[in-house]
Amino acid sequence: MTSVFLDSLGTTRIYPITDTSLSGLSHAEQVAALAKRGMTLIQLREKNLSSSEFYREAAAAVLVAQHHGIKIIINDRLDIALALRADGVHLGQNDLPVEAARRLLGSDAIIGLSTHNVAQALEAAKQPIDYLAIGPIFSTFTKESSNPPVTLAGLAVVREAVSRIPLVAIGGLNAANRAETFAAGADAIAVIRDLWTVNAEKSP
Repeated sequence: MTSVFLDSLGTTRIYPITDTSLSGLSHAEQVAALAKRGMTLIQLREKNLSSSEFYREAAAAVLVAQHHGIKIIINDRLDIALALRADGVHLGQNDLPVEAARRLLGSDAIIGLSTHNVAQALEAAKQPIDYLAIGPIFSTFTKESSNPPVTLAGLAVVREAVSRIPLVAIGGLNAANRAETFAAGADAIAVIRDLWTVNAEKSP
């Protein structure tokens, strides 16, 4: 399976997501660090800063990304993605509808949508998105979630149900369970905590 989204990830099919609390770095510093590790598409995620603070952080990160030829996806904040002319946006189930985001961002933007079960995945596949994320696959402490783990078996069910759209697995993923997650049907793996642990120097 190929797509602009998957092609932008490169051969590793690792989808890195920034986290200032875990990394201790600004979003711009994280983008620079990930550029050194060969990442070519990065999602900026920020849950703690005000809108103005995140805008400033994201603007600096976009400048670094442009210098390295990296594409930037903004988590949740369509307004900031628009203001910075980012490469796309990642939406949650309670964010602005995908159709509205597509109208605002245009046909070339990369739009992803979070899902947590097969019913949501089936509905997402009907919408004008470039990829859907499914998770949490395993228990995770990176993000509070009321959704139970999908598990690898659940991931396989979702893969069979939505066979024509790039599928990103997220939640509790690391080097130890990466291979089996790909084997269960993921086209790409979103990584947060594993990027900024004691082994962060190692390429993801």
